[in-house]
Amino acid sequence: MKKLISLAIRNIPRKHLQLVGHFIAKMLSVFYLGRGVQCPVCNHHYRKFLPYGRVARSNALCPNCLALERHRLLWVYMKQKTSLFQQEQRLLHIAPEYCFIDRMEAIDTLEYVTADIESPLAKVKMDILDMPFKQSSFDCVLCNHVIEHVEDDLKALDEILRVLKPGGWAIIQVPFFEPVPEHTFEDPAITAPAERFKAYGQKDHLRLYGKDYKQRLESCGFNVKEDYFVNSLPMEQVRQYALSREPVYFCTRPG
Repeated sequence: MKKLISLAIRNIPRKHLQLVGHFIAKMLSVFYLGRGVQCPVCNHHYRKFLPYGRVARSNALCPNCLALERHRLLWVYMKQKTSLFQQEQRLLHIAPEYCFIDRMEAIDTLEYVTADIESPLAKVKMDILDMPFKQSSFDCVLCNHVIEHVEDDLKALDEILRVLKPGGWAIIQVPFFEPVPEHTFEDPAITAPAERFKAYGQKDHLRLYGKDYKQRLESCGFNVKEDYFVNSLPMEQVRQYALSREPVYFCTRPG
């Protein structure tokens, strides 16, 4: 199973996977029936989650809503640490994930805007380097594992800051690969997919983020909390939800 999923992710374009992935996952879910884990996003139980990743990780993908470890972590974080589900807000979700869309749209107090340059799931087609929104348009922005694919990540961060209202917040996540380097590495001369995979861990990544990521965000004008939120949760809950252990980068626009 791991090899088949890894092969599919490596060879099927992401925009096509986004259209058919949930059908395939639900067919496979019959082999994972049980109550060993629970997805906090959709509340479904399984014996374990599906494997997922270019190098497939065990116990990763919810067969019902397609939430991965990082999505489940962010859902719990946003429920516990933000007012997203209680107060009227306008949210920009860049490169929206399937697991969140219907659930965000169901929140009566939330004006939910999805946007991406190519995703069939997004309602607004846009380039993150030149967003078609006025300054201070949103109370919050969710940008999860996106800017590692963007040619000029600092410009993208500037744009996110621009469209946030003063005092507004953004969660801006990126992948990290062990061992995490001290400094972010990027080289515009590395263009071949195989060389990018070797240098950055994935053929469509344009840099390898390091321990200086928080400072990189701050250099664009954000106030940043590097929140190891998962460490505050009971170990049984972390295991039951199979949560990512990555820190949450909670960024606010000064105001």
